[in-house]
Amino acid sequence: MHLAYPAVLSALLFCTGLYGVLARRNAILVLMSVELMLNAVNLNLVAFDVWLSRTAEETLHSGQALTLFTIAIAAAEIGIGLAIVLAVYRNRGTSDIDKLRDTAEGHEPDGLDGDATGREAPAPRTAGEKAEATA
Repeated sequence: MHLAYPAVLSALLFCTGLYGVLARRNAILVLMSVELMLNAVNLNLVAFDVWLSRTAEETLHSGQALTLFTIAIAAAEIGIGLAIVLAVYRNRGTSDIDKLRDTAEGHEPDGLDGDATGREAPAPRTAGEKAEATA
């Protein structure tokens, strides 16, 4: 089998995963797309390992060993990522990535700087204005 077949399949899988990462809003679908991209890399590693082992006299199978490490890293990544997504879902009630941009402390959701009613907060007063207001 030629090297072009698994390389093209790997490129298609990687592009599909990249599209999923860039276009999806659901965090679980983004994690699945990252897994798809990692599997495309694994396919490439094994294909090039087989291709290089035919031409080289010594076969170390380093591509297959690297694939095993990649699979282990991917399993750990999906476990931790899924735990984070579930914790965020329990706290926020959504796994939509666009709605989770306000995770830093001190920021209001949807860009509001006021209270929960949606009104804007008054401008901060200077020291002189505070003294006049209390007098």
